[in-house]
Amino acid sequence: MAIRSAMSDREEPFWESTTVQNLVRYRPSGTYYGRFRAGGKVIRQSLDTTVFSVAKQRLPDKIREYRSRYERVKAFARGRMTVADVVEAYLRKVRASVSLKPRSKDYRQMMVDFIGRSWPSLLGTDVRRVTERDCDDWLVRYQQHYSPSVVNNSIGTLRAVFDEAIRAGARFNNPAAALSRMKVRQKRLELPSREEFLRFVEEIRAAGARQSKDCANLVRFLAYSGLRIGEAKFVTWADANFDRHQLHVRGDPVTATKNGETRYVPMIPELEQMLVEMRAERPNEPATATVMHVFECPNSMTHAAAKIGMKRITHHDLRHLFATICIESGVDIPTVSRWLGHKDGGALCMKTYGHLRQDHSLAQAQRVSFGLSA
Repeated sequence: MAIRSAMSDREEPFWESTTVQNLVRYRPSGTYYGRFRAGGKVIRQSLDTTVFSVAKQRLPDKIREYRSRYERVKAFARGRMTVADVVEAYLRKVRASVSLKPRSKDYRQMMVDFIGRSWPSLLGTDVRRVTERDCDDWLVRYQQHYSPSVVNNSIGTLRAVFDEAIRAGARFNNPAAALSRMKVRQKRLELPSREEFLRFVEEIRAAGARQSKDCANLVRFLAYSGLRIGEAKFVTWADANFDRHQLHVRGDPVTATKNGETRYVPMIPELEQMLVEMRAERPNEPATATVMHVFECPNSMTHAAAKIGMKRITHHDLRHLFATICIESGVDIPTVSRWLGHKDGGALCMKTYGHLRQDHSLAQAQRVSFGLSA
């Protein structure tokens, strides 16, 4: 491959032109860059390779990407753009946000995909021509196929897209602003009794699969700690403080827990006993080793529930079971809320667990008395 010098004297020590127009090489690292004009400005973008043939293939796509981006910017400035243009700008901001976690970003993308599939003509429409009636008609169709929570989140996403168009000067109002959200009915919890749970765990343990014991340990760990499944997978032996009888919940090493913070959860007796026994069985594991050996077991849970005639439960239901048992044992709701990692002072806990299981409710009713003799 021939290299020819066509850069300025100031750039010459570091940059080399190549035989391909708009393709240059950075001498210190050997990485190839695209060097081209877009919107009257010189753009230099890495092609993330030191291989000439690969860089040559990637260059046209990189040029098209930046020049099309410039055209969209001009369209924004003129107020002439399609909904697809606005959606792309919205998603670009979502992806660049440092306050959103990866799963939240993926969820926003999923909402956009749902909207696009349910309203095929939307993306190609001039954003100025979308009316409130169009949005109302879409919502009537949409809410027949999706759950209330998905519908409400989709409405929020659609509003955010049109807010982006307003910020760009493409329109002056938001046609989705008046869309009515659906009422989300509180899910009725149908959780196993204490006795059913113990039989459930034993059925998982005795299933005979290679990781049956590990699956049973995961189920017990989730029920005894109240951790989210995404938090449990990152708990290491270093997080279990047996002297202080508490568990340090860090969550994902990059994004932490769902609320972006770490927390300490006290070990209830069953959890501490379980972890002590597990540690005695695995004394040579380093402190950095994860306590759990499996990180999900939906099939084992489904099969075990069917075998003992129990209603199927999910990993997250085990978190509900922990909270319910805590409240039935006399722990106040604000404290349970903190253990669960909620940030609302107990509002969600009260809404979710305010009605406890019927057997506990009847037992508590027997304690109520007006002091009248029989």
